[in-house]
Amino acid sequence: MIPIAKPIIGNDEIQAVAEVLKSRMLTQGKMVEEFENAFAEYVGVKNAVAVANGTISLDIALKSLGIKQGDEIIVPSFTFISTANAVLFQGAKPVFADVDKRTFNINPNDVLEKVSDRTKAIIAVHLFGHPFDVKEIQEICEDYNLYLIEDCAQAHGAEYKGKKVGGFGVAGCFSFYATKNMTTGEGGLITTDSEKIAKVCRLLRNHGESQKYYHTILGYNYRMTDIQAAIGVVQLKNLDAFNEKRINNAEYLDQHIKAHGLELPHRKNGVKHVYHQYAVTIEEEKGFPTSRDDFLEYLKNKGIGCAIHYPLPIHKQPLYQQLGYTEENAKCPVATALSGKILSLPVHPALAEKDLMYIIEMINNIR
Repeated sequence: MIPIAKPIIGNDEIQAVAEVLKSRMLTQGKMVEEFENAFAEYVGVKNAVAVANGTISLDIALKSLGIKQGDEIIVPSFTFISTANAVLFQGAKPVFADVDKRTFNINPNDVLEKVSDRTKAIIAVHLFGHPFDVKEIQEICEDYNLYLIEDCAQAHGAEYKGKKVGGFGVAGCFSFYATKNMTTGEGGLITTDSEKIAKVCRLLRNHGESQKYYHTILGYNYRMTDIQAAIGVVQLKNLDAFNEKRINNAEYLDQHIKAHGLELPHRKNGVKHVYHQYAVTIEEEKGFPTSRDDFLEYLKNKGIGCAIHYPLPIHKQPLYQQLGYTEENAKCPVATALSGKILSLPVHPALAEKDLMYIIEMINNIR
């Protein structure tokens, strides 16, 4: 079976973890600080705050901005659910914006339709590794005095007009889950140029502790361990090479997949797409011979791992249906349509050329 994702963990990561274990200093310590400094330098920001996972990075970024009950935060409906759930954690209301049918990213025109006098921020996602329309979203935030939070969970090393994502908003939120472009097993991180936001995030991740056993605000145990950070330090050094392999794999698939009615990933000019996922859409009306779900089963039967990202837009998830969201009041028709025809194919850096050739052959031979 060719897997849909495969983390690359080498001897350097194993050695780095072993060194931490030998030190007996396992929790948040010098390795976390080293990882934070290296990641901030890589993105090009002043501060990075490492935490236990990507969802937590969104949660405390919002908390650091004082988001509260009654506030509205605009989020895309077509993404992983944690983007919206982090808003619920504050007692605030997610307002769903539709997405662009080619890039799958938040649609600035629909964002404008959803802004109200209760809107405090926009969380925009660089989905599947393709940066969203940063300039357009920034302009909306400036015009309406809104915070911009970048959800960079799938976009480590992606660039918009030559600048790495994570440095455009007041905060960038990263995940280092096992299948991301780089991993710490689990883990997350907030990037920001704001000393104030960084200070509050550091307090929030560690019980509100300003110095040992002195607690100034209500905080949490959201810390990253030195074991995770040790993996992250090594993975970050390899990130550009991992991404280059993903990009090369995507370009190979682009050049050789010839199935009619299979829409390949779109990449806008001026961006570096790092292909966390290689997401295609099945367009039966354009001549594709089978449905998305039948195509998925066909590929799996041929030993090709694939996945649906995502089978439901967030506003149609049972949780949000229970909260009163409907197709009518969310008004995200593109997100709803995409969920019925999108499919992710393997693109990870562990793929060999023979794997790519086999994937292409099976797709091009479908009848």
